[in-house]
Amino acid sequence: MNDLALLLTPEGRALLDEVRDTDPARELAVATRLRREHPAELVSAALGQARLRQRAAVKFGAEDAGRMFFTPNGVEQSTRASVAAYRARRLADSGVTSVADLCCGIGGDAIALARAGIRVLAVDRDPLTAAAARANAGALGLADLIEVREADVMQVDTAGYDAVFVDPARRGGRGRIFDPEAYSPPLSWAVSAARRAPHAALKVAPGIPHEAVPEEAEAEWISDGGDVKEAVLWFGTEPGAVRATLLPGPRTLLSRGLPDPGVRPPGRYLYEPDGAVIRAHLVAEVADRVGGGLLDATIAYVTADTLRPTPYATAYEITDHLPFNVKRLKALLREREVGTLTVKKRGSAVEPEELRRKVKPQGPHAATVFLTRVAGAPAMLIGHPA
Repeated sequence: MNDLALLLTPEGRALLDEVRDTDPARELAVATRLRREHPAELVSAALGQARLRQRAAVKFGAEDAGRMFFTPNGVEQSTRASVAAYRARRLADSGVTSVADLCCGIGGDAIALARAGIRVLAVDRDPLTAAAARANAGALGLADLIEVREADVMQVDTAGYDAVFVDPARRGGRGRIFDPEAYSPPLSWAVSAARRAPHAALKVAPGIPHEAVPEEAEAEWISDGGDVKEAVLWFGTEPGAVRATLLPGPRTLLSRGLPDPGVRPPGRYLYEPDGAVIRAHLVAEVADRVGGGLLDATIAYVTADTLRPTPYATAYEITDHLPFNVKRLKALLREREVGTLTVKKRGSAVEPEELRRKVKPQGPHAATVFLTRVAGAPAMLIGHPA
């Protein structure tokens, strides 16, 4: 708290501007110089904040990150701005004008909601985190739309708000928490809070079991740039709906309740579904779009004879299908002068780096090898992006 208070003073803000682009390798020299003119505590706080802002630029963009205030946990646990903006648009498009943002962290979601024109009550029980959220609302000119309250979210009255957004803590002292009832607050409490509001969105880990999704909720898995970021349970939208949304876009694939695709021999093309599609159990929808089947009943690789581009999967043209054999792979890559080898795997215990060391790729050409199973048998498929 003291560090943040120091940084919010005129001297602190000026020092933050001065150290904005400090190279971490030069921190000691910069700190030594600045301590001749400023208190050591303030210099340390400014340099620490500069490091956090540099890390946060990936999630928030350089312009916003350069004006915001972060805690180490805040940088780690904040929602990527593109994902928060997408969620905020969905709420605004549903007619939501006010949201109780519970477990607001340093305010990333509150900022996105306010920028969508929504009035926000942002609540967090940690004093430093709440102070950072309040500072960020002011720094980005959104203080009129964001009220920050330091409180236990389980004690906050959300009556009068159009929607509730809950982002429970999913990390503990030992790392990530996988049991939804071990979230803080537990998922069951978040669901009860959602049921009391006209609309609600609960952010959960993308690995949430499908059977843990309440019947009246819509479940959405979101990826950004190919990386799965989160799952969201929506209330007040389409009960029972399941979707995968890919950003940028957005592009959304809805479940049609298709049966699992059949297993078939490898075709000319292999399709690797986006991670959000896999988490949402929508591989059947991709297989239907491309006219394909599965290489193996337990693995999310789709194969087909024709190329049908889809945003929901990356297509590769397959040139070789071999039983798993490192010596054969090494000989084939040497013959084709492959020096750049991308290794992808599903259903294989072989680690990509281990395989690269063994085959020692050399040459001007590139290839992709898939280590997987075909109808239960270990196999290698070699090809390139289609």
